[in-house]
Amino acid sequence: MTVRQILKSKGSGDVLTIKPTLTVADAAAMLSEKRIGALIVSKDGKSLDGMLSERDIVRELGKRGAEILTEPVSALMTEKVITAAPDEVSVQALEKMTLGRFRHLPVMEDGAMIGVISIGDVVKFRIDEVIAENSALTEMIVGHG
Repeated sequence: MTVRQILKSKGSGDVLTIKPTLTVADAAAMLSEKRIGALIVSKDGKSLDGMLSERDIVRELGKRGAEILTEPVSALMTEKVITAAPDEVSVQALEKMTLGRFRHLPVMEDGAMIGVISIGDVVKFRIDEVIAENSALTEMIVGHG
């Protein structure tokens, strides 16, 4: 199964973005309100300029204190973001996230961001896939009742 299939199964293709000039407090409020773990940082809502996760915020909060909340998102964001292609298989995406120790992966096609998948999306999709395979094998072995 591919990353594109995971995106389709999620439904809405809307990607939440935040401008790099907004504050870390703005980002934290958006993460909390939307109940998500990361935001794409984008000047125009389409480009991938960086990524900011709740982990990024907590790590810097622990190191430097509450003053980081007034800093621009660009100061804390990850600039070199690893991405997935829509035709990658789900296991490749899962491997990227596991090796990189991150939970969100933007999906790029022809230089444009078409979505974001989380490790939870990939795991759910993989579990559903295994259940379907198991049902098919059981039906083959047991036969049609």
